[in-house]
Amino acid sequence: MKILFAVAAATLALSAPAFAAGDAAKGEKSFKKCKACHMVVSPEGETFFKGGKTGPNLYGVVGRVAGSTEGFKYGSGLKGAAEAGFIWTEEALAAYVADPKAWLKDNGYDAKSKMSFKLKKGGDDVAAYLASVAPAPAMEEAATEEEAPAATE
Repeated sequence: MKILFAVAAATLALSAPAFAAGDAAKGEKSFKKCKACHMVVSPEGETFFKGGKTGPNLYGVVGRVAGSTEGFKYGSGLKGAAEAGFIWTEEALAAYVADPKAWLKDNGYDAKSKMSFKLKKGGDDVAAYLASVAPAPAMEEAATEEEAPAATE
């Protein structure tokens, strides 16, 4: 029953229209403002956007637990989000980049963030761009694995 519920929830989530109506092409251009601190590089080494190392690598950020990039020391706000298991969505990421400290406070986390930059406009586009270069979400992969016929011995 739990598997059926998980598959139904994943299907509903994936079929629902996205709230953030960002434009990935515009977001790629806007990401230039972010590259001073962030890069977008896959684990295999494919570079989508060469950038700084002051902030965490943003490859796969949409669909990932906040504050969970290995080797990066997050502020207490994102550490709290990580402990709570908060998973980034395009909508949440767009709101976060507009004002990181306010977003943390509004969502019940410590308002301490190492990200001081505020993206005044275009956050939904940047979030759409980051989602476009991300791996398939884990929920989508799990649903695909459950739908595949079981191998016989």
